[in-house]
Amino acid sequence: MKKTFYTELAYLIGLLTLAFGTALMERADFGMSMVVAPAYLVYLKISQYVPRFTFGMAEYCFQALLIIVLSVVLRKFKRKYLFSFATAVIYGNLLDLLIWVVGIIPEAGYVQRILFYILGLGVCALGVSFLFHTYITPEAYELFVKELSEKTGKNIHVVKTIYDCCSCLAAVMMSFAIFGLFIFEGVKAGTILCAVINGWLIGKISSLLEKKFEFKDRLDLKEKFE
Repeated sequence: MKKTFYTELAYLIGLLTLAFGTALMERADFGMSMVVAPAYLVYLKISQYVPRFTFGMAEYCFQALLIIVLSVVLRKFKRKYLFSFATAVIYGNLLDLLIWVVGIIPEAGYVQRILFYILGLGVCALGVSFLFHTYITPEAYELFVKELSEKTGKNIHVVKTIYDCCSCLAAVMMSFAIFGLFIFEGVKAGTILCAVINGWLIGKISSLLEKKFEFKDRLDLKEKFE
């Protein structure tokens, strides 16, 4: 018998774990997830001139732009896109808080950084898996993938892998454009590895969650997020 897991709780856990995993990868400094790498590059550049500009702020500003692009591609704007931006703001503030929390951990060298990266990669994949199992509108990255998957009829994990690779390429180009040719900031070996295995890892974790749990809505709010 599968245990019931409420989709509203999946939303909360998804946001928290995604922010925590991103904070761990930022501390590891082996390269950010290709999904957040473009926003991270914007943060690195702007924070040089505006110290109060945080990674979390860069996230929801960049995601607002992504929502606009999604609307243009699909030639429509849905109410849930506004909810997606609200989710991005919540995520951005959680991210800034958890970066501060992770930053308290004393530095212990290369091995600790590897552990941070591995743990961060897995926790991020877990967070995305939870967000794929909720009706509450996720942040723009996951929304973009879900909308394109529904539009094209392609498997969501395949679309996710394609999106990740495109995002990785965009981040590399941004790094060259912002910091100079062949200068990799925020985009390193860990970013490439994440781009290759992230979609597969999310698919595996999602399958495990679906074997163990039956995701159900606890509240009758689904129509409000359409």
